[in-house]
Amino acid sequence: MDNLGNLLDGFANVVTPMNLLFALLGVTIGTAVGVLPGIGPAMTVALLLPVTYGMEPVQALIMFAGIFYGGMYGGSTTSILLNTPGESSSVVTAIEGNKMAKAGRAAQALATAAIGSFVAGTIATLLLVVVTPPMVQFAISLGAPDYFAVMLLSFVAVTAVLGSSRVRGFASLLIGLTIGLIGIDAVSGQQRLTFGLPQLADGIDVVVVAVGIFAVGEALWIAAHLRRKSGEVIPVGQPWMGKQDWKRSWKPWLRGTALGFPFGAVPAGGAEIPTFLSYTTEKKLSKHPEEFGRGAIEGVAGPEAANNASAAGTLVPMLALGLPTNATAAVMLAALQQWGFQPGPLLFTRESALVWTLIASLFIGNLLLLVLNLPLAPAWARLLRIPRPYLYAGIIFFATMGAYAVNAQPFDLFLLLTLGLLGFGMRRFGLPILPLIVGVILGPRAELQGRRALQLSGGELHGLVGGWVSWVIYAVILVVLLWPLVGRFVVRPLRGRLVTG
Repeated sequence: MDNLGNLLDGFANVVTPMNLLFALLGVTIGTAVGVLPGIGPAMTVALLLPVTYGMEPVQALIMFAGIFYGGMYGGSTTSILLNTPGESSSVVTAIEGNKMAKAGRAAQALATAAIGSFVAGTIATLLLVVVTPPMVQFAISLGAPDYFAVMLLSFVAVTAVLGSSRVRGFASLLIGLTIGLIGIDAVSGQQRLTFGLPQLADGIDVVVVAVGIFAVGEALWIAAHLRRKSGEVIPVGQPWMGKQDWKRSWKPWLRGTALGFPFGAVPAGGAEIPTFLSYTTEKKLSKHPEEFGRGAIEGVAGPEAANNASAAGTLVPMLALGLPTNATAAVMLAALQQWGFQPGPLLFTRESALVWTLIASLFIGNLLLLVLNLPLAPAWARLLRIPRPYLYAGIIFFATMGAYAVNAQPFDLFLLLTLGLLGFGMRRFGLPILPLIVGVILGPRAELQGRRALQLSGGELHGLVGGWVSWVIYAVILVVLLWPLVGRFVVRPLRGRLVTG
């Protein structure tokens, strides 16, 4: 009952003209950047971080949440019309969505994606209201060893589970942890990795890191690889769905939501796995399996619902534990830290109005997105015709201005260029970006909790193991790390024996 009262208070805070304006601004920007290939919500939030310093934190978070949700909506437009997924979670949508578009059913594909996103986002946000407060109560009971173990799990999850290569994932994480170490040690007062430069004594601002890695690195990469002219866009009329389309879509929407939210809500989650699972599930359950690979509407409805449900689910560990499970959540977490808030369970007790206003804004933003996407789909499709040189030149310009605005130091521009080249190199060699950002944000916090645990035990290593929570987490980490060896040396030989036998 308290949750309902807090949510109603959140709605009362959201429905002010200024907050509604920021919600509309966020979903509009989010949809636009989701439509444009190569620009995602994480890059956009990173670019806008410096702009929000003069804003009220609640208004900035409302706008960021709108960008987060809007990016998911807009990504489906690019996947369907251009066969170019803007996010990894939109890859599955492109499989059937682009086939539908080429068959003259682009309107139906866009409609089932938009309505499915609305249904999944609404249900998942309701689950967020129900699930997050109990998780906060559980998180409050955790000690320093338990928090240290949870953060280790987050490091392992974003490298070994979500990435395509464990070695590259851990390499990216190591780079992020190294960047996070730069500055003065809070305990000993010694400078670490500053190379005698006084500008690095306070560390590298996470805004500069995010803007450099996401915006500058992505712009350099796209400029080096994509052709100058815009892609060939399939024409689209007004999105609509017939009776048969509704009949074939509503069950995939619900199943996609059921798959997406849990994967987003656990610290090892993400949107890629549930979208693939949803596609596989719909292919098995469909009464029209012969249409898969040729433009099955279930192959768009289910994965898009899973994608948006997972997006809402990622806010559970971000708000309750202070753990990001995707790039956009990581940048939003950095924003909370920049405003002086402590991410984690204490955020609910100390900044209850902020959190519940943010959650209420998700419902408003989800409705605004449906209103924007259905009637304005042809207009969004025209954004795909913007020449990329103009687009990415603008991104570089705003990235430079934003990074300079953080501390007004020319040295930050040198850091921005260096980090941009680092981001370009990571893309060149296939290193994922998310482990680096998670390492930069969570690295110092993991060091703090680890030191607290060791201080409580007088420096003994057993102090890193607290109650049953840390034991369970370390067991999960061990299974995740050893599973490839088990598959290679146990499962494969056993399977071979069964086949030959």
